[in-house]
Amino acid sequence: MSLPLHDKVALVTGAGKNIGRGIALALARDGAAIVVNGRADRAAVDQVVREIEAAGGRAMAAMGDVSDPAVPPRLASEAAARFGGVDILVSNAGLRRQTSFLDMPFDEWREIMSVALDGAFLLGKAIVPQMVARGGGAFVALSGISTHVGTPNRCHVSASKSGLEGLMRALAVELAPHKITCNALSPGAIDTTRGAAAGPRPVENRPIPLKRFGTVDEIAAMVRLLVGPQGTFITGQTIHVNGGEFLT
Repeated sequence: MSLPLHDKVALVTGAGKNIGRGIALALARDGAAIVVNGRADRAAVDQVVREIEAAGGRAMAAMGDVSDPAVPPRLASEAAARFGGVDILVSNAGLRRQTSFLDMPFDEWREIMSVALDGAFLLGKAIVPQMVARGGGAFVALSGISTHVGTPNRCHVSASKSGLEGLMRALAVELAPHKITCNALSPGAIDTTRGAAAGPRPVENRPIPLKRFGTVDEIAAMVRLLVGPQGTFITGQTIHVNGGEFLT
């Protein structure tokens, strides 16, 4: 029996580790060819490619900072040359910093905003024409709980994620005639390896009713639903996966 994503191509940004890696592996298991993007850690990206290929899947590494306007068109071109184009775009790349508002320099504000929000815009501009040409697609942007509960020292992260959710709602309506779904996925506290720049895990504003952190696989499974054949009637939504920490 054919795998449900056997004829699809997915570009996953920030896919060298943690949530991005989990998403790339999950979509590959269901048959999608994966364009594995990372900004700087080529070794981590290559390892994800090797894992996918070792399991019988198809994958390619595609390095680059998605906030650079020259990079997303190049990624789109490389994906088209290798796999024919992209059907699924997962905008996961983002930076974490913890700096108080009063101490935050504008350069840091712009850096955080550029990767998460500008990157999603630039990726969409480069990839959506391929989706249109291929008869439809799915665009998922990774948001986060911080923007909904108000986390101190991360106003730039919260603002970027709020922008992503607004972008997905607008594009859901605008791109619906092209059979392209657009959704945001907002993880809560997920058990991941945090980089040094991220600082300690923020103190939670409220307890998690399920009394545990979520897993990377649980986030990847929701992305898989949104981009797969069972998710084609879900668009313009922010899907919360947080163990009940934030209730809509």
